[in-house]
Amino acid sequence: MRIYESEEKDISLPEVDILTFLFDSDWCLAKEDTEIHVEAANPANSITKAEARDVVRRTAHTFREKFGIGASGPGKDVVVCTSSGNPFLPVLFYSTVGASGVFSGASTAFTVGELVRQVKDADAKLLLCSAEFEERTVEAATQCGISRDRVLVIDSRIPKKWNLIQSSSRSPLLHLGDGPMLEWQRITNREEQHAVTGCLLYSSGTTGLPKGVRISHLNLVACSPCCMNVGERYRARCAREGEPFVLKTIAHLPMAHVAGIAWYSLNPVYLGGTTYWMEKYDFDTFIEYHRRYRPTLQFSVPPIWLQIAKSPKVTDHFDNLRVASTGAAPMGLELAKEVSQRLGKGKTRLSQFWGTTETTGSITGSDWEIVDDTFSVGGIFPNVRLRILDDSDRDVEHGQPGEVLVGGPIVCQGYHNRPEANHNSFLDGFYRTGDIGIYKNGLMYIVDRKKELIKYKGLQVAPAELEDLLVSHPKIEDAAVIGVQDLAQATEVPRAYVVAKPGSGVTAQEVANFVKEGLSSHKQLRGGVIFIDEVPKSPSGKILRKDLRARAAKEAASLEDPAPKAKL
Repeated sequence: MRIYESEEKDISLPEVDILTFLFDSDWCLAKEDTEIHVEAANPANSITKAEARDVVRRTAHTFREKFGIGASGPGKDVVVCTSSGNPFLPVLFYSTVGASGVFSGASTAFTVGELVRQVKDADAKLLLCSAEFEERTVEAATQCGISRDRVLVIDSRIPKKWNLIQSSSRSPLLHLGDGPMLEWQRITNREEQHAVTGCLLYSSGTTGLPKGVRISHLNLVACSPCCMNVGERYRARCAREGEPFVLKTIAHLPMAHVAGIAWYSLNPVYLGGTTYWMEKYDFDTFIEYHRRYRPTLQFSVPPIWLQIAKSPKVTDHFDNLRVASTGAAPMGLELAKEVSQRLGKGKTRLSQFWGTTETTGSITGSDWEIVDDTFSVGGIFPNVRLRILDDSDRDVEHGQPGEVLVGGPIVCQGYHNRPEANHNSFLDGFYRTGDIGIYKNGLMYIVDRKKELIKYKGLQVAPAELEDLLVSHPKIEDAAVIGVQDLAQATEVPRAYVVAKPGSGVTAQEVANFVKEGLSSHKQLRGGVIFIDEVPKSPSGKILRKDLRARAAKEAASLEDPAPKAKL
């Protein structure tokens, strides 16, 4: 068995729960008076590490005593949260864990039907939402048989007076200044650390519909020391050179995504920094916050970096940025060079991270100290083990491409109530990423994708979900969906290949409108709708997406784009 390891030494990780790690250990650099979370629109609305510790304990007490979260044991009761960005949001994540519950972020783009599916699948016991999503959340609760008493509306408008409002009675539930506290359950051994679930994040894994990924306390604790090893080395170098690095970043990605958990709720506290929270992402506000707060570190996704590279609005906005990283989807070297010209007065080089929800975020990452002109996805992080296998699960020769499998403390517990997916997605403790990679000269290169998942602007789109919806249309006989590259947006977009029922007369616009009505914005058929006579399938009935991808490549090479683009 050929196993690849980091060139850095493994880290002896602490055997504690994630809250003890963040608030009561020497591992995290945030001081008691460090403002760890701040509202970007109103910086007076902030919370320090010391304040957060007390708010977590008081909110956890409310979750336990009023709603029974954690009463049946740790890591069982799921709290689903649909919220725009605000500094109370990460604190609610901590508080859910503090009550021995499981935090599950839901996309703010979800339709009621999509939210219902997550709430039912997770068997959620409590629903949180910001005010603009209350109507949707109440409707989902009704469809799931959950009392409106268990829908709580987040109110984070007034500094130091955050609250949760019960949707049914409109009663405020928290007394953050003097309310009773619940001490979170301490974990002191490795077995329990990985046995207790802290997060349930939804991912499509390598195939199929979205599945709940169970992320343990060990995964959450390991995330920062392992993946921010590059940050530790960078900080040390900056200190030696007399230019101390203080982390400041803008939160603009969703907390339903593992990037929101890792880059906003964990890594900044670990490195002793501050997260400024946008309510929702829009480009003009994002760049203006960069000018106002001068963040030193920013992780984002390729479509946003593309906007930065191309927009004439960007002038001095990113001059203070010292570290810039991209992830969640592939990016080319030429675009990375173009982006870098806009960062740190042309001195900050964009680096790449690579990872998955199932690995609590990043698996590999580029060193912040070294210029990588090959634009790899970086070196293997400490404590992480990789295997590279062929289609028969045999080790490939060194330097040859194969599917990358990941082992180590960042690998999740598995999928929630999905024994078949667990069987198919894990091999001897290693997670099958579905990505085809080559490891050479201490660096990882992702060269292709084996899995079906589509990444639109870093957000996951499951072809099976779109296909299920499409074949429910009365005029559609069969359908298959793949991702095609949109060069103008630097992202994949979903394209549907549709077999119409004879004589139905269904149009591309009709198909697109049907999807628009049933699924959230990022799942729309921006790659077009193509009508075909038959969906290519294997003898066992599996869609041959590689054949469709080959067809799409030929279509892209032709002078005329064959995919009718419906108005979305």
